[in-house]
Amino acid sequence: MRAHAIRAGRPLNSRTCLYTSPRCPQPSPRRFLATTHSVPSLNVDIASRTPPYRKLVTKLEEVRRILGASRQLTLAEKILYSHLDNPEESLLTDTSNGKDIRGKANLKLKPDRVAMQDASAQMALLQFMTCNLPSTAVPASIHCDHMIVGEKGADTDLPNSIAGNKEVFDFLESAAKKYGIEFWPPGAGIIHQSVLENYSAPGLMMLGTDSHTPNAGGLGAIAIGVGGADAVDALVDAPWELKAPKVLGVKLVGELSGWASPKDVILHLAGQLTVRGGTGFVIEYFGPGVESLSCTGMGTICNMGAEVGATTSLFPFSPAHIPYLVATHRGSIAEAAKRISSGPMAQNLLKADPEAAYDKVITIDLSTLEPHINGPFTPDFSTPLSKFKSVVEEKDWPRTFGAGLIGSCTNSSYEDMTRAEELVKQASAAGLTPKADFFITPGSEMIRATLDRGNTLSTFSSAGGVVLANACGPCIGQWKRTDEVKKGESNAIFTSYNRNFPGRNDGNRATMNFLASPELITAMSYSGSTTFNPITDSIPTPSGSPFKFAPPKGLDLPSGGFADGNPDFFPTPGVPDSSVEVIVDPNSTRLALLDPFSPFPDSELTSLRVLYKVKGQCTTDTISAAGPWLKYKGHLPNISENTLIGAVNAATDEVNVAYDVDGSKCGIPELGKRWRDKGQEWLVVAEHNYGEGSAREHAALQPRYLGGRIILAKSFARIHETNLKKQGIVPLTFANEADYDLFDACDEVATRGLLDVLRSGGKGEVELVLKKEGGDKVIKTRHTLSEDQSGFVLAGSALNLLAMKGREGKEEVTRESELSD
Repeated sequence: MRAHAIRAGRPLNSRTCLYTSPRCPQPSPRRFLATTHSVPSLNVDIASRTPPYRKLVTKLEEVRRILGASRQLTLAEKILYSHLDNPEESLLTDTSNGKDIRGKANLKLKPDRVAMQDASAQMALLQFMTCNLPSTAVPASIHCDHMIVGEKGADTDLPNSIAGNKEVFDFLESAAKKYGIEFWPPGAGIIHQSVLENYSAPGLMMLGTDSHTPNAGGLGAIAIGVGGADAVDALVDAPWELKAPKVLGVKLVGELSGWASPKDVILHLAGQLTVRGGTGFVIEYFGPGVESLSCTGMGTICNMGAEVGATTSLFPFSPAHIPYLVATHRGSIAEAAKRISSGPMAQNLLKADPEAAYDKVITIDLSTLEPHINGPFTPDFSTPLSKFKSVVEEKDWPRTFGAGLIGSCTNSSYEDMTRAEELVKQASAAGLTPKADFFITPGSEMIRATLDRGNTLSTFSSAGGVVLANACGPCIGQWKRTDEVKKGESNAIFTSYNRNFPGRNDGNRATMNFLASPELITAMSYSGSTTFNPITDSIPTPSGSPFKFAPPKGLDLPSGGFADGNPDFFPTPGVPDSSVEVIVDPNSTRLALLDPFSPFPDSELTSLRVLYKVKGQCTTDTISAAGPWLKYKGHLPNISENTLIGAVNAATDEVNVAYDVDGSKCGIPELGKRWRDKGQEWLVVAEHNYGEGSAREHAALQPRYLGGRIILAKSFARIHETNLKKQGIVPLTFANEADYDLFDACDEVATRGLLDVLRSGGKGEVELVLKKEGGDKVIKTRHTLSEDQSGFVLAGSALNLLAMKGREGKEEVTRESELSD
């Protein structure tokens, strides 16, 4: 790793409170770099936030010309194909002249925008900086939300987190200013809520360095979660490649009522599809039930599409989008979208064609949908509320729970919070207080300020709730529990979050996180019982009389409009400034510039060894844990110390216990480093849906840094499989899943046909020769390497290939200049 000194910023101004709240006991400065001269103002650059509608409609007309005017397209296809760099090449290559595009074509796309959160932006920017460009090619934003701890409340947690992460926040802010990226400071909000409020728009295509980027699909955008290397493609104006997804149609009929909420739509759907059922699909919602949902409710549904492995999820342009866009200072976008949506279908970018065919259709009747609770330990174990008590008793899960947590990027809208507030008011009027700890996370400064103005936050606080910072906090593992639950102690929590893998929230793998809607969690927190059903059950009041909740009510949008909030949390303008220095301290433990990975050798891999054989679920949390490790996201050597520490040994059932060839025992990262340092490259053998969960590319970077060359699994999660290829690791799947049983840790393995596949641009098959004492075994595998991805692996990584092409381009310019002279 190479590194140079980062220039620390200095506080420019102080203010009475980070949240302008009378509860704040002391002044707390917002960090500003020396290059900042004033607090940003809320002058929205509406032009950069408006999709290029004229260009997209023209491209859609070109697509119709190529495929034929009678070809009926889904909404997802319209938006994707209208963002193709070369529609004819992408749509007609290896697709039977355009007849068989879904699941076959390699779409080379030009996204409109990129959004990055602070944990993943570090590595994305470190990679982008190697390209030596003066600015990003498309509008981009950075959102500081993942590195803020939730513990005592916003007024304490936010300044402490800013102080503890100052070096990283200064790096991100300085890089943003240098390259013209809008920078949203710590406390401004969670990336997905901020994107919905500011950047998402009907017909937009954007990439985000977070798996829940599809949240923006609630406003009619194609928004896809990717790793940092994928984001760099868009930032440098290189086409971004995606295997053309199939389209899963979800038809909504009826209308939600009572305790049912938009969250229950996706909790129910996750139970039907499982964590793998959406892989390779875009989920497209349609039907009369769509118009009964709020814009933010649609965002909630799209957000958790990531939990079923979907490429993304989206809704068509809806009447609910118009008031939301107007309320968030984007009235002109609403008008433009309305014109397109009401125009002739030939140019209608924002609605599926009437006879568009879906690969599969699932119908959900909103009128009969009941609340659901999903978990523990996986987001697809879905149970209707009416059956949850019996499941708790059958599984012998805890009868009480210690904390109810509402908010997060999934459920922190004004509608969510006012529905929860209405329940708190009911309970407070009856003299009740929560029996479980109760935490509230507003999704953005705009939401927080609006809730503060309407006394919603004071309602929560008066009831004993703790209002956390506008950030991810406990959802991403940034939670310091104060209820004295011991590590390894079985316990339950209820959250309105989107993901509940073991150890994700508090580092305790025995904590059972049950996912539900904010309103259900709020009501259950007053009981403290996992078996409480607010629809049927009552709670005794201090007077002894029974109290029963009435169904919650809330508002989609505030009647007085949204409050802008504290101007210290407004973003910096997206204008590049070449005078800004972005420097990294060579002695930093938080940031390190990247050295290129070595290219693929001019031969087969003849002496690989199995570093580890993983048993069961292996998520990106398993491969690269978050929580306290987030502070090393910009320092590859340091964060590699957590590689696969959550993985279960298939032979011994031990977690993070590996054995060397000589039988010596150590942690997985230690063995990886030991083998790398002596030149022993390796592979991992795993089961289904390897790499499910977040978009974190560290789960690919870290194994590559430690000497990994191949991951052999029964199946992969989409984002992770792509991230592996981008970093030069070859993902292979078993042709026969039973062959998984033939492998053991430390087995020697050689490739056969891999070099030819890479050199031929992904054509051909790869076999593995498994060397056993009783004789070699030939293992047949499958791969999904495209021509471009084969190039990434040969070059050592996508970044290496990008740099190589950049050098070749400069050399060509130089030669032409010399010839002209």
